[in-house]
Amino acid sequence: MELFKPNIKIILASGSPRRRDFLTDLGLLFDILPAESPEPRFLNLEPPGAFASRVALFKAREVYARLHGTLKESFVVIGADTVVALGEKVMGKPVCETEALDMLKQLSGQVHSVYTGCCCLFSRSEDDPGSEEVFFEESRVWMHKFPDAALSAYIRSGEPMDKAGAYAIQGKGAFLIQRVEGSWTNIVGLPLGSLIRVMLENNVISPV
Repeated sequence: MELFKPNIKIILASGSPRRRDFLTDLGLLFDILPAESPEPRFLNLEPPGAFASRVALFKAREVYARLHGTLKESFVVIGADTVVALGEKVMGKPVCETEALDMLKQLSGQVHSVYTGCCCLFSRSEDDPGSEEVFFEESRVWMHKFPDAALSAYIRSGEPMDKAGAYAIQGKGAFLIQRVEGSWTNIVGLPLGSLIRVMLENNVISPV
């Protein structure tokens, strides 16, 4: 059953099936057009939330630039990026199993933060240069302490290899998690409550 209906065209600048499913489960219709350019690099001493927001803005702007002038209707581009940070150390996606194990060993038994930056880039007319709303949320995650053998078994499942911090809380990696503080959807990859609030405030969507 749909909860919301779009008032303007919605474009999700992400190929993430998790982000797609969050919007689909609310009954929203949208197009998927992932950003294609290499993502910006983390800057030394950059706060993790600021970095996630900067990457989300980059993704939204890239897709917006491809669409602006070609669509005759109002639309919004949604960009998002999720990073895992242990203290101020940002962890991306592991490039190999060895790196995945190193990440999980650092997180095991510790408390870390997950930041998801989100950007809504609005175009109300063909001549509109666009307006942006950028925000991020932080959620905290407590991990159980596990031996290397258990972490290696999880890595062999293949799930960690395209995940920030080398784990998926919504998948097999759920066993790693002791508790969370903050938005669960934010950890998965989209601060859903905040995004829906922003879209309602900007008349992008309406309750059914």
